[in-house]
Amino acid sequence: MNDSNLNDTDLNVRGDDPTLYNADLAPIPYHKRTWGAFEIFNVWSNDIQSLFGYTLAASLFLTYGLNGWAVMAAIILAGVIVMWLVNLTGKPSVKYGIPFPVMVRASMGVRGANLPAMLRAIIGIFWYGVQTYFASTAVTLLITALFGGGDGATFLGLSGVAWLSFTIVWLFQIAIFWQGIERIKHFLNWAGPLVYVVMIVLMIVVWVQAGSELIPAIGSIFSRSGEAGGGIGAFLAIVGTMVAYFAAVVINFGDFTRFVKSERQMKLGNLLGLPLNVAFFSFIALIITAGTLVLFGDALTNPTDIVARVDSLPLTIVAALTFFAATVGINLVANFIPPAYDLANLFPSKVSFRTGGLITAIIAFFIGALWVSLISKIGVPGFVNALGAIVAPFYGIIVVDYYLVKRQHLDMQQLFSSAPDSAYYYVKGWNQKGLAAFGLAALFSIASVWVPALAALQGYAWLIGAGLGGAIYYVLMQRHAAVAPARGV
Repeated sequence: MNDSNLNDTDLNVRGDDPTLYNADLAPIPYHKRTWGAFEIFNVWSNDIQSLFGYTLAASLFLTYGLNGWAVMAAIILAGVIVMWLVNLTGKPSVKYGIPFPVMVRASMGVRGANLPAMLRAIIGIFWYGVQTYFASTAVTLLITALFGGGDGATFLGLSGVAWLSFTIVWLFQIAIFWQGIERIKHFLNWAGPLVYVVMIVLMIVVWVQAGSELIPAIGSIFSRSGEAGGGIGAFLAIVGTMVAYFAAVVINFGDFTRFVKSERQMKLGNLLGLPLNVAFFSFIALIITAGTLVLFGDALTNPTDIVARVDSLPLTIVAALTFFAATVGINLVANFIPPAYDLANLFPSKVSFRTGGLITAIIAFFIGALWVSLISKIGVPGFVNALGAIVAPFYGIIVVDYYLVKRQHLDMQQLFSSAPDSAYYYVKGWNQKGLAAFGLAALFSIASVWVPALAALQGYAWLIGAGLGGAIYYVLMQRHAAVAPARGV
């Protein structure tokens, strides 16, 4: 028996309302679920093991003036916090087999759920395009190493080789998702372990070349006093930075856990994939970074720069393929699956998961293609980061609603019903109290990004915004919580 004490019959819904239902949004029966702890582990492996993830992990040891042990402790603490957060958002989707945009109907209303779905889709589509470009840089590295870089001519800031690489990556991602979630699962299961193998090989190569000087270089990082801008503020900043890095997946983690066989499997995958995985990967990044300080006189934090300096064609080929796979992996996890479901939720009768993914890919093509020449220079990333902060209150609202208001009981049939007397219809399909809680908490979130006086809080804006959203929602919903059980929710 599964952890939820439900059976497949409990998850059946009629699907009478085409404005709320399609097969991709419907609960997944337990007998059709194929994910376990290994798959969840690889969701997180692909999330951290991208080019940006490595650079972030390596730079944390260098930029905050903290003792290396304190940096490692902050990274592990962030992993524990994220694990706790996603265990909360993942549990209801394990129990009921529903994705994030359906889950949020319980708190925001069957129509109001379109607001967080739309905001999350915009964020995902934007970063899907940007990450597609960054994944293409690994392919550019490979083609250049094998065949040269061409004549140097560029269009929109990209060389001919870069355009070829970008198109290859874009088509490759379409080919994967067009074959469905099982193909995505297989790709993630392959990419995650492979990245570890290559990173360990790179660590060994750097270690051997650095020789006896490596340990003193590591010691210099771990012996810092923290006087140059360090202290408790730097420690908390690292924790906040790492939590914010994973925030894109935290809210919609149910998009993945709906495929998991049991809550125990989800929690084991989160334990292995977050605090343990992040700590080990950060340790590898630390060793390699210290080695580059010995070998090149500079602490290099970009893996492509490191591979180029090592000057080994076999390593360049393997590393380029691995960096490509890792960055495509995080793109599928954080930026493709969420908007595909979100778009399907907006127009269920017209947009399936596959169609939503295709729309995501088409829009993202233009974002990635214009990244170098235009988008990266006009402040659009800041706008999208602001959107990321704005959606933080939805995390608190979802968690408080499910655990404190609904008390871990949802009516599956009514999540797909727009009848005026249904449990989640509220007022014309919108929960006005949820909307008010979101609006008030989002004011802080956006202020932390755009108001200079609150700049010091940017690292914690996501956590504070989520906490405010949940607290305000609970206060506003207390009267509703008293009558909700009587309505079958």
